Amino acid sequence: MNRGVKNKATLMLADGTRFDGEGLNATGIALGEAVFYTGMTGYEEAITDPSYAGQVLAFTYPLIGNYGISGTVSQHPHACVAGVALKHIAEHPSHFAAKQDLASWLDEQGVRTIVGIDTRALTIVLREHGTIAAALAVGDEAIAQIEPALTKYVREATTQGLVATVADAYKPGETVGSGRKHIVLLDCGVKKNIIRDLTALDARVTVLPYGATSAEIMAYEPDAVVVSPGPGDPRDLGDTVETLRTLIGKKPVFGVCLGHQLLALACGAETYKLKYGHRGGNQPVKDVVHDEVLVTAHNHGYAVAGDTLPAHLEATMINLNDGTNEGFRHRTFPVEAVQFHPEASPGPFDARSLFARWLDRVEV
Repeated sequence: MNRGVKNKATLMLADGTRFDGEGLNATGIALGEAVFYTGMTGYEEAITDPSYAGQVLAFTYPLIGNYGISGTVSQHPHACVAGVALKHIAEHPSHFAAKQDLASWLDEQGVRTIVGIDTRALTIVLREHGTIAAALAVGDEAIAQIEPALTKYVREATTQGLVATVADAYKPGETVGSGRKHIVLLDCGVKKNIIRDLTALDARVTVLPYGATSAEIMAYEPDAVVVSPGPGDPRDLGDTVETLRTLIGKKPVFGVCLGHQLLALACGAETYKLKYGHRGGNQPVKDVVHDEVLVTAHNHGYAVAGDTLPAHLEATMINLNDGTNEGFRHRTFPVEAVQFHPEASPGPFDARSLFARWLDRVEV
């Protein structure tokens, strides 16, 4: 990195592993879980993905930023990650849609960033250990405080409040699109691509906060309800779970990622934290209903315990890497959910039809 930035930077993991590199201009300490992203492209989408809130995101591909930042593919109005770790950052992006370079944008967003470390060595540590707490310090003053900051974070870390930091992209009651079917979308950290996909399927989408009550949702007279992805432990959103429980049997409901976990809890199943988490754009999932394999995009650290699905739920999707539950549907009511991201961008297109299949069953 030769942008004239003189800040030192350090990434420290809770097991004592330390990486020293150079920092950008946003100084201070970022605290979160260290996770990695394997895509060659899609850094703008990943950094603005609300599901990455509370995480220090390491990019395994050695050169990030070569096509700059366009602003057109951002999934949220602001960066959502806690921090970013890179091997090399492109100083001079080359793309017709680029509005600015990645480093300048990260500084504008206040994202603590470390450059010049061996991100593949970091990835190996994360693969061996699993998800691990981390502190990313930029600047001498921050580095001097990194150890006590990380110790305090490990002792007090919680996912509570993460959803609130990213469920702010839309005003409560804001409606997008003018389609025939009316969808209320509960915003737990919604990505723009979900609304894009739903409106493309002749739906109009009204966005309500994750804390909306059943009465508030029903007041909009929706034809169906979608529960968005988002960060953190689904058990932190007990009120949302109770709201969903009251909606089952009244309206068709579809859950994505965190929404999948929340619906499972509402239906009586259990969730748990994965040791490694599922992240990346090439997770193979078997659709056991249609007997086909989908290549899917994932970004989650929690999962639904498939062996706890009650009798009124039917498993519909299974992860072929580790056998975890990737989807279910209600045997009586039009309620279903998937753990992965049908709307992922960049990402495979295999699962794009899921929204369409579900909407075909929604009556107006």
